[in-house]
Parts: sequence; structure tokens; C-alpha cells
Amino acid sequence: MGTLRDILDAAARGVFPPADGRTTVLPQPSPREAGVLSFTAHSVVFTDEDPGWVDEALAAADCDALAASMSPRFLTALLDRTGRVAETVDQLMVGSPLPGPPSLALAEIEDPDHPRVVSSRRRRDEVRVWAAKGGVLVLGRGVAGRLEVAVEVEEGVRHQGLGRALVGAARHLGGGEPVWAQISPGNARSTRAFQAAGYLPVGAEALLTVRREPGAAGAGATARGPDRSHGR
Repeated sequence: MGTLRDILDAAARGVFPPADGRTTVLPQPSPREAGVLSFTAHSVVFTDEDPGWVDEALAAADCDALAASMSPRFLTALLDRTGRVAETVDQLMVGSPLPGPPSLALAEIEDPDHPRVVSSRRRRDEVRVWAAKGGVLVLGRGVAGRLEVAVEVEEGVRHQGLGRALVGAARHLGGGEPVWAQISPGNARSTRAFQAAGYLPVGAEALLTVRREPGAAGAGATARGPDRSHGR
């Protein structure tokens, strides 16, 4: 099945792991990233923990085997075992690349100390940020080096299609790569914006992040994206 990045690249093309009810355990792609991906009847746990322990914890989840990897009991056990933290189980979506420049007027923010750049760099590499009138678009490399998008829309200009335009613009700015988005499942507004911009659902993801020490710079910040309303 290859590496985690191999699995993600295949899923972006619409080729998914076999729907065989099994769970694949892979090593973490980096010390920063651990978690669980859930596809149709197949899960991937990426962790440096003992695969034997993962199998035992899944068996102890006391639920349907197809749901075990995303069950609260298993995720809690994995968090306790790794000493990490997690925010939520996200819906994972992907948008195929589009040619040419975006139609939306955007100005790239070059300031490395801009708050949107700083917050995104906590969980992404190669972060780039663009500003539009009433909104911000962030692209950066997240889990296994995939290209991830997050956007922020100001309160006064919401419900006017700007979120959809921003996430659509990301498909033009990805340099020919698919663009990934993590969205809280309950955020129907964001889900619809991504769907309207051509993004397709791939699966679910629980991302486990390193616990921040109290008093550390940026402690407590979610840092996955500038605004939970449209992606993370």
C-alpha cells in the first residue's frame, strides 16, 4: 500500500484502499504528525507506537469493527498512549488542481510575522498567505507533505460567496497539486462552500498534535487554520 503520502495521493485520484474492513498501521510521516484516517471500510493509523498495541486497542473498542478506529474509546486510548491532544474528527475533502490564475483578486502577504503566517506555521510548512477584500487564504504543507488550504472570511462579508471563491482560488494556486481541506463535520456552511468550489469528500481524519507546555508561546492556539468557518 506504500507510505501515507502514497495513500493520500491515490485517494486524491479517486483510488482508495480496499474496502476490506481492515486497519493499516503506518509509521508517522514526521514527529509532528500522528493520527487516524478513515476511508470506506478501511482505516489507516499513522503512529510510531507498537502496531501490536494498536491492534489490541482496536479490539478493545467494543463497537462495530468498521467504526473502531474513529470510536471515542480507541481515540482516547491513542491520545493517552502518545501523550498528544486532538481537537475533533474532521471531514477530509480534496480539490483537484485547476489551470491558470484565479479570477479572484488576491495579494500575497510577504510579512513572516503576520499573525496568519505565524499561526499556520505551527502545523504547516512552506506557508503562503494571500489577502482578498474581506478574506484571507492560506496554503501550506501539512500531513505527509500534502498541500492544505484554510480560509478566513470577515463577519461583515459572509454569506456572499467569498468563502467559496477563496477555496476555489486555492485550486488555481496549488502548482498543479491537489488541495486538501479538513472541516469540522458539523460545519455545514463550510462543507457546502467547499462542495460548491468542486472539492470532493475523501474520508475522515483525527489529527493528534504535540501537547503544548503551559506558558509556551502560542499555547492553547488551535493553529490548524485561521478560521474554523472554512477549513482548518
